Amino acid sequence: MDIREKIGLRIKELRKGLSLTQEVLAFKANLDKTYVNEVENGKRNISVINLEKIVLALEISVKEFFNHDIFSKGVEK
Repeated sequence: MDIREKIGLRIKELRKGLSLTQEVLAFKANLDKTYVNEVENGKRNISVINLEKIVLALEISVKEFFNHDIFSKGVEK
């Protein structure tokens, strides 16, 4: 699993934990819902600016976002 997939899974997990749809998350983050879908599915490289928008929309810190077991192992090449 590469870093794009890990970030996407983490976003999806947090979004679902808040019972948000992709559309609502996209609106809160001021992003397109198609973009959010592609990020969640590991098909897009997310910029740090857009990651910050999503993290803020999820109402957590960047530290909390990355403080998860999915990020504890290195990225596969």
